[in-house]
Amino acid sequence: MQKTRELDSLTFVAMLRQGAVALGQDKKVINDLNVFPIPDGDTGDNMLMTLKAGCTALEGQLGTLSEIASAASSGMLLGARGNSGVILSRIFAGLAKGLKGVVEADTKTFEKAMQSAVDEAYKAVPVPVEGTIITVLREGVAGADSDADLNHYFETLLAAMQVSLDHTPELLQVLKDAGVVDSGGAGLLSIFRGMNDALNGNISEVDLPATTASAPIVELDKFTEDSTLEFGYCTEFLLRLMRSKVDLDAFDEKVIFDYLNRVGESVVAFREGSIIKVHVHTFTPGVILNEMQKYGEFLTIKIENMALQHHQSTNQNNASFKLPPKPYGIVTVASGEGLINAFREFGTDEVIAGGQTMNPSTQDFLDAFARINAQHILVFPNNKNIKMAADQAAELYKGADIHVLPSTTIGEGYYGIGSIDKDNPNAEEVIASVTEIMQSVVTGMVSTAIRDAEGDLVSVHTGDYVGYSGKQLLSDSPDRQTAAKALVERLDAASRDVMLVFYGEQVPQDEAEKLVAELQATYPNLEIMLNNGEQPVYDYIFVLC
Repeated sequence: MQKTRELDSLTFVAMLRQGAVALGQDKKVINDLNVFPIPDGDTGDNMLMTLKAGCTALEGQLGTLSEIASAASSGMLLGARGNSGVILSRIFAGLAKGLKGVVEADTKTFEKAMQSAVDEAYKAVPVPVEGTIITVLREGVAGADSDADLNHYFETLLAAMQVSLDHTPELLQVLKDAGVVDSGGAGLLSIFRGMNDALNGNISEVDLPATTASAPIVELDKFTEDSTLEFGYCTEFLLRLMRSKVDLDAFDEKVIFDYLNRVGESVVAFREGSIIKVHVHTFTPGVILNEMQKYGEFLTIKIENMALQHHQSTNQNNASFKLPPKPYGIVTVASGEGLINAFREFGTDEVIAGGQTMNPSTQDFLDAFARINAQHILVFPNNKNIKMAADQAAELYKGADIHVLPSTTIGEGYYGIGSIDKDNPNAEEVIASVTEIMQSVVTGMVSTAIRDAEGDLVSVHTGDYVGYSGKQLLSDSPDRQTAAKALVERLDAASRDVMLVFYGEQVPQDEAEKLVAELQATYPNLEIMLNNGEQPVYDYIFVLC
């Protein structure tokens, strides 16, 4: 049996890539570990996209184990999707912290780094819930034996993780009722099994997302010899802080962030180890680059004349480059052209495409923030599994005050955005008022059941249409209209004043109109408004206020 006494950077890269291979092979099984009988099982996808972002960040990178672990962590940070992806990114951030300054790691050093990963994972969750991915990590690390070589350490780590994963249904009743183990924990175990394979020399190839984007289309007629520089330059760079220029241990990156916010616009900047990542809009990129060289040297630089940027939406946003920031900007998440247009008509600046089974990444939020010129940006995730990525982006972004609102449904986001008093300069009052209004909104959805399930009120059968609100199952029927009407009744529509109905991409218009006519006859005092949301997953979304 192979014995590895020291872990170097090349082996660690291979381990991460093989972890992605293993997770890719197990992705469907992990997605299917779904405790709720609707299509929301995307844990495997989210974790795989997060891990691939870390692997992609390593392509062409050379360095010590510490540097490689840090680079992978930075990639995962920006690529993190969904709660499981965000937690995974924090696990590897903790591992990178534990390996800081390490050229090669022996078993004891790696064990300490894994404990750092545990600590960071628990910090990432405001209210840690045992029986999840964090439990599998913690108990796996606690049960691993570090008194021998790394191969033995990983064998015992995997064994302890497996025991912990098998025990998760005993810690979470919802897992026990569904007859499954925790999906995030299963994904983590899959990754570390792949890492163990690579450690033992069993390496296979995996196709990772390309790191080099296709060449942008440059519209040269947008900036001729007679043009005036109106919009400035979109400037991005990676700056490596140098020991010869700063005291790395004592250096406060705030001095750089404050400078960028004084001289530029649309600033996105954060530090990972000794690397500063910057995105800034400026008329004088050379001045900024010269200032940055006081602190370090550049790893990459990209400067684009914004008049030449290809996408029309970007050009439209650039028009506000010279204007003072408005008080409030709005970002939300939705899928379905009709729903997206409805949010835009309500004054939403950026609608990020996503939702159930399609969780946007941290980078998606950062990109959206950078396109908004506002003092305060209000973010409506509209899904519990998206909030962590939004929170992480809010911590990273330095160009505005970011406020992530507690919207967990499309209905809460829709009414919340519609209630924003943009004339009130007190952001805290605005947020408090919006939050109070969202709490009065009830949202129900109809979708197709992907497995049998027992609820307090109904029994759900695979293939039926199931109506639910939050995690409460409220109706079930082989007939979509019957399930929808039963759901509306359970939502106590008779006590409400207004109901919005968004019908999905699988529902014919005449069917939706017939349903609304029947509901209007049943609830004559209820104002019902029908909209073609064109959303996937949900055949109907009912929003009552």
